[in-house]
Amino acid sequence: MSDKLTQEQQDQLDAATFRRFLSHLDNNKDVQNIDLMILADFCRNCLSKWYKAEADNKGIDVSDDEARERVYGMSYGEWKANHQTPATDEQMAAYNERKKAREAK
Repeated sequence: MSDKLTQEQQDQLDAATFRRFLSHLDNNKDVQNIDLMILADFCRNCLSKWYKAEADNKGIDVSDDEARERVYGMSYGEWKANHQTPATDEQMAAYNERKKAREAK
């Protein structure tokens, strides 16, 4: 595939895909971060940290709060107040099992 696309085209597709991914997360606010961590070993917070790290790598001034707002579509405090629910005992058990399995590798 890399032979077919220019770097600019690939960057455009990557950016569009990332925006679509953020939109998908935004349209599925009922999916909690703990669920994402259990299933995929990443969450919205991870994404915001990756966003911030890439900004830092490129010398672009983006704060942690700005990175979170980009991923969450609102401030993190607003997200927590309106969409985050406490993790259930079952979710925490599943998360801890996932974490233990990852650490054993």
